[in-house]
Amino acid sequence: MSPQPTAPDPLALPQPDEAGLRHSRSLTGLICAQIEAGGGDIGFDRYMALALYAPGRGYYSAGAAKIGAGGDFVTAPEVSPLFARCLARQCAAILRSLGGGGILELGAGTGAMAGELLAELQRLGVAPDYYHILEPSADLRRRQQELLRTRDPGRIRWLDRLPQGGLRGVVLGNEVLDALPVRCFRIGRDGVLERRVACIGPGRLGWCERPADARLRTQVAALTAALPQPLPPGYCSELNARLGPWVRALAEALAQGVILLVDYGYPRHEYYHPQRDRGTLLCHYRHRAHEDPFLYPGLQDISANVDFTALAEAGLQAGLELLGYTSQAQFLLANGLEQALEGVGDEPTRWRLAQQIKRLTLPSEMGERFQVMALGRDYGRPLAHFSLRDQRGRL
Repeated sequence: MSPQPTAPDPLALPQPDEAGLRHSRSLTGLICAQIEAGGGDIGFDRYMALALYAPGRGYYSAGAAKIGAGGDFVTAPEVSPLFARCLARQCAAILRSLGGGGILELGAGTGAMAGELLAELQRLGVAPDYYHILEPSADLRRRQQELLRTRDPGRIRWLDRLPQGGLRGVVLGNEVLDALPVRCFRIGRDGVLERRVACIGPGRLGWCERPADARLRTQVAALTAALPQPLPPGYCSELNARLGPWVRALAEALAQGVILLVDYGYPRHEYYHPQRDRGTLLCHYRHRAHEDPFLYPGLQDISANVDFTALAEAGLQAGLELLGYTSQAQFLLANGLEQALEGVGDEPTRWRLAQQIKRLTLPSEMGERFQVMALGRDYGRPLAHFSLRDQRGRL
């Protein structure tokens, strides 16, 4: 096993201040201690979990701004309130069909989506029985509470864990799955290699490789058997071994209703396309995207695309129904996105909304890059707002 240093970052990224560097060095020290205790290396999934969620030091556990203009990336609810308003229309249709129910949001970011969605549901006359938020980040929870303290406080409550069954209504997850830690692999000439993480120098982390264990070999073999052609030697990618348990936990909590998940990703045959031979790991630091997961641990986001075929399979195995799958653009248009410009006579406002719509729907922006999937339990009726372009056949 020989460590492979990461290539120098070719991007002119902004430099952290001294406090940020101290924070990153502290987390790096913690990770190096874990690596030493682990015998010289750890799986990338363990590294990703520490880099993002280590108490007080991980990216989502520390106090720096993460989402929005002053953070590292922007999600659809920050791009435009129209995103949450369209999502609210789908939620309203589901709640009407159920004759009531509540909403559980997973990882609510800044809280912007929750605020807009509740306001739109009130306008539509379909207020949920409750609006619960499951937020693992104490820092983001504080920010959400500050933003939402005057927004329908009787309905909003924060949870520390999923409810133990009995949930009836809608579960929402926007850009949640991409932050689940993944295992990384490379196809070697003599078998599957796991790409792991080692200390390659004082305060420096990098890749190393070792033969994959039986579980990873089995998972990669099942993956490649489902593809139209085998993955060639040298092919690098990742898989999300936590996806199945995550979906199963949601299924156990849901008594009746619909789970709506929005994220960036692909169906399996596109995810593991021969030309996508470097995997899909992506990092964001101050609105710059790059591929070095070891740059500034604790100060940058690390994510991987979602295999939506695996997500659908996990849902079916957990006893859920696949109710819908389409692109974000088609989902938003089916939920009345274009109607946002109707009756807007103020030209500057009309121009601003038009620009937001373009960013949410254009293929070169978020429109095709982001996908929407609906999984249901005991729902028993089609979701009309997925009907503009039903893409379940792509899975």
